[in-house]
Amino acid sequence: MDRTAQLTARLPERETAYDPPAAPPAPAPVPSASSLHLRAARVLAANWTGASTVPSRSLYPHQWSWDSAFIAIGLRHVSPLRAQTELETLLAAQWGDGRVPHIVFNPSVPLDAYFPSPDFWRSSTAGRAAGAPRTVQTSGIVQPPVHALAAWLVHRADPGLSRARGFLARVYPRLAAWHRYLLHRRDLGGGGLVSVVHPWEQGMDNSPCWDAPLARVAPAPARSFRRADLDHGAAEDRPTDLDYGRYVRLAADYRDSGYAEGGAFAVEDPAFNALLIASEHALARIAGELGAPATARRTRAQRLTAALVERLWDAERGMFLCRDLRGDAAGDGREGGALVPERGVSGLVPLLLPDLPREVVSALVRTLRGPHFGLGGRTRLVPSYDLLGQAFDPHRYWRGPAWFNTGWLLERGLRLHGETAAADALREAVLGVAGATGFAEYVDPFTGEACGATGFGWTAALALDLLHQPPGTSVSSTGTGTFDSSDKGGERR
Repeated sequence: MDRTAQLTARLPERETAYDPPAAPPAPAPVPSASSLHLRAARVLAANWTGASTVPSRSLYPHQWSWDSAFIAIGLRHVSPLRAQTELETLLAAQWGDGRVPHIVFNPSVPLDAYFPSPDFWRSSTAGRAAGAPRTVQTSGIVQPPVHALAAWLVHRADPGLSRARGFLARVYPRLAAWHRYLLHRRDLGGGGLVSVVHPWEQGMDNSPCWDAPLARVAPAPARSFRRADLDHGAAEDRPTDLDYGRYVRLAADYRDSGYAEGGAFAVEDPAFNALLIASEHALARIAGELGAPATARRTRAQRLTAALVERLWDAERGMFLCRDLRGDAAGDGREGGALVPERGVSGLVPLLLPDLPREVVSALVRTLRGPHFGLGGRTRLVPSYDLLGQAFDPHRYWRGPAWFNTGWLLERGLRLHGETAAADALREAVLGVAGATGFAEYVDPFTGEACGATGFGWTAALALDLLHQPPGTSVSSTGTGTFDSSDKGGERR
């Protein structure tokens, strides 16, 4: 097949559900801590631009929002100063309305190195009414709000340096404005939860959870854009061109509206909202450090947790589901759209929240270990989608492969809720597979085979973080799940 045909063809979905291997995977050997630390630090050094860290020099040559948050969490063990700078650089590109854009573009990178490029987003003109910065080009959509959690953990790595630089005092107003934007402008369902208006915002771009909401979107013509991602990744591992055309159409329509909220795609996602809640808890800790009131933030985090359970919990499936606000009425007694009956890893991420009802925690752990995700049995790492789902593919982007950031989040959640043995096993698996694959972007959940880019920023960073959290550690009950007892400072650079 020539490249034009490859770009325009839609690969068919599987006619039958994927049949995973019956035998449990052999564990990947965990490299020595010193060796893994050195190799991970080298990846982060190679991806460092002087002010921020790219996820991948080839595939993702700019600064990505939630990538930088995860990268800062790992960088704090190598250089707290670089970790602080990572977050400061991202937040310097914040829009006037409070949104933190999902990409901050490096002007030295050629336009054809990544699509959609700055000339597609036109942030400084199309985003003028929303307060887009004039001195830097960005995208107009957002990504999950991990940033306050990252900022708190970075501060804890070296409180002396943080206080001397006024780090928290400078980032706190920006983080508060970011949360205000989400809570006030993105409650599109009216139930208290935040909505995403594009699959790229949720971060799990190609999840089958988006198939039904995306089916209503007419794709942009295939010849109206050129996918740079296929220059660096196998077509069979990436989103199909039909899906990509829909992504482009949604983004173009959002841009042409002046980045105003409301459009053909609006989904309440459990992981996005869980990360907002975790960051609200972190903002409360930051406020306390700065001598500001924190009670309202803790109360808001608890209220959001209750709304998450009320609107997105599915007791029958034992996990959280996405709510398609543009879908038909669900008939479940809950207002606003319909729950999407797909089991994605997003529905397990709320495990990291401290205020979940005990029965919800127990059900999530059972689902994580059960046949749909197979942790501790048939899978090496947590798959991004239901092993028994019709759309499962162990290699295609977010439709089955395992990712290291979701593994890190679930390891924290297991540890927070006293599932120490399971957390230790997941920690060992993440470290073993990260080391064995050269810090791959994502992997086959059964074999651990590397997919996507290698030398991937957040994989290296989160491996570093897990290295610094000893097995058997219990998470302190701080509301953020932070490992306060082991947040030791790194070297200052």
